[in-house]
Amino acid sequence: MKRYIGLFSLLLLAALGLFLFRRNPGPAQPAPATPPPLPTRFAVVAPGRVEPVSEEVAIGTELDGRLAAVLVEEGQPVRRGQVLATLVNADFSARVQLAAAALAERRAELDRLRNGARPQERQESAAFAGEARAVLEQTRAERDRRRFLLDRGAISRSEFEAAERDFAVAQARLEATTQRANLISAPTREEEIRRAEAELAAAEARLAESRAQLARTVILSPLNGFVLRKRKRTGESVSTQMTTPILVLGDTSRLRVRVDVDETDVARVAVGQKVTLRATAYGDKAFNGVVSSIGRILGRKNIRTDEPTERVDTKILETLIDLDPGTELPIGLRVDATIGG
Repeated sequence: MKRYIGLFSLLLLAALGLFLFRRNPGPAQPAPATPPPLPTRFAVVAPGRVEPVSEEVAIGTELDGRLAAVLVEEGQPVRRGQVLATLVNADFSARVQLAAAALAERRAELDRLRNGARPQERQESAAFAGEARAVLEQTRAERDRRRFLLDRGAISRSEFEAAERDFAVAQARLEATTQRANLISAPTREEEIRRAEAELAAAEARLAESRAQLARTVILSPLNGFVLRKRKRTGESVSTQMTTPILVLGDTSRLRVRVDVDETDVARVAVGQKVTLRATAYGDKAFNGVVSSIGRILGRKNIRTDEPTERVDTKILETLIDLDPGTELPIGLRVDATIGG
């Protein structure tokens, strides 16, 4: 009986201790802090098209006319300054020759004015003046002789008047030859030289203009690259009003992709982001690049996908992606770009 009483006492003390512990459990322990959720990065997927680093350069003409020759073919490499095509230019060549002849004439006239008369011209004019002086002396003597005879009634007045006229003519001729000799010997007037210089400058300008027009009939390559398209053939007419170019060139030493980023994704695209590109024609093969430029204005879509659910009323932001050096893809190939992620 005493043993049961002792066991009951122990149980009672244990229950009392548990009750007191629960009422005063001691200082509370802080709950562990919940880590903030990690930010989730979403990739931007957008369609794009491969283009040369120079973009596609349309080569046209500055003159209306007919193509004499187109000297390159599609796929052919070209270098800066290479002749790509020529226009029929016989009339322009003739204008250059006429302008050159007129320039030579103006230059010769200016040289003549600056140098003055040649010694032979001076000697010739002096000889003419001497001859006229001798004739004058001869006619004077004849006039005086006939006057003497007229005073003595040996000749008629008409004979004397004839001698008087010959003397007057000789006197006038001497005056003219003397003036001519003085003009040839005198230095050129300054205003005549300035006028000749102005005429020479005008002739030089006309020649330069003619040469510039002729040069426009020869179409040169503005860059190093390849012929992407040949739109016109030898013999076809061309005009400055036509929208179809003769050739389309491109610098394909480096390639890039022009991507249409949807307006809802523009905040998640930045210069320097890595880009992965894939094209249906290459299966699972991926090409790499980096965002090099982002447009400043939203515009309409440039690239349409084959998705039937594609929206065409949204705005896009053009983004340029430089492909890694050595990447070879056809110009105009449509690709899907995955930016970031």
